[in-house]
Amino acid sequence: MKKGLFLIYAPFVVAIVVFFCCDNSRLNAQFEINEQSDSVRIIHHLTAITKTDGYRNYRNVPLLNQTAEYIFSVFSQYADTTYYQTFQASETYMNVVCRIGNSNDKPLVIVGAHYDVDGNTEGADDNASGVVGLLELVRILSEEKLHYPIEFVAYALEESPFPMAGSYFHAKSLYDTGTSVYGMFTFEMIGYYDNRAKSQSYPVKAMKFTYGNRGNYIMLAQKTKAGKFVEKFTAGFTESATINAKIFKASPRNIKVISTSDHNSYWKFGYDALMITNTAHYRNPNYHKKTDTMETLDIPKMMKVIDATALAIINLKEE
Repeated sequence: MKKGLFLIYAPFVVAIVVFFCCDNSRLNAQFEINEQSDSVRIIHHLTAITKTDGYRNYRNVPLLNQTAEYIFSVFSQYADTTYYQTFQASETYMNVVCRIGNSNDKPLVIVGAHYDVDGNTEGADDNASGVVGLLELVRILSEEKLHYPIEFVAYALEESPFPMAGSYFHAKSLYDTGTSVYGMFTFEMIGYYDNRAKSQSYPVKAMKFTYGNRGNYIMLAQKTKAGKFVEKFTAGFTESATINAKIFKASPRNIKVISTSDHNSYWKFGYDALMITNTAHYRNPNYHKKTDTMETLDIPKMMKVIDATALAIINLKEE
């Protein structure tokens, strides 16, 4: 994730923010899932991805491939179809793709997260947390009756010097083949939270009066004029969530930094998309540093984000 993500740089830009708070003791009775996220599995996945000999950056292709193989092994336990999607940058890199759901006559829902890191870091929050979200979500949803087929993609090369290369390649492949897509979202840093006062910062000080100064929420970042998928997914997430969720809406034309993650690759091809994020360096002091380790993550809150996401997908229904 790049600095300045989705935040306001000038006072003349209007952002629309909506707060949703839910009872943390239980899920909304109208929404049920057969399986919920599992802390033991989450810790196992985080350990396998981050506690490695070396770093998952673009220079270390063998370790990127090792990570891709691990993701493939988990996907293939639950998915109907799993494969590598290779593409060229400075070398050959791989997205890992799987699909669940048998509604072949329905458009796809794309769920993504990048598995590479910036520099020499473990990248626990950025973005092993997002990849673990994918791994747990495919397990949970494999036990559910889905209204739409779901395609999960773990991207290589979201970080510099090839920003969003993997997601662009995947989005373009969908466009070139005329694949029908209902919508897309990406998990971009979902593991770090801080309930202390002044733990959440902003580039414009006045924003704290709208968002608050505690980094204890998850954000759904989207275009001001979102499509039906984003509207329905957001409504389902906020209705069923057990974690405080805030919606940020802005025009990418006015706020270019809202586009600096993998969802932007899908915007470029006209697909409806959003990002689920904890706001990156405006909260997490470990952003792009060696201190971004799994020991700093809030596993229970990660679980709540994953469960809310699962419920939102399950309850996506046709008009």
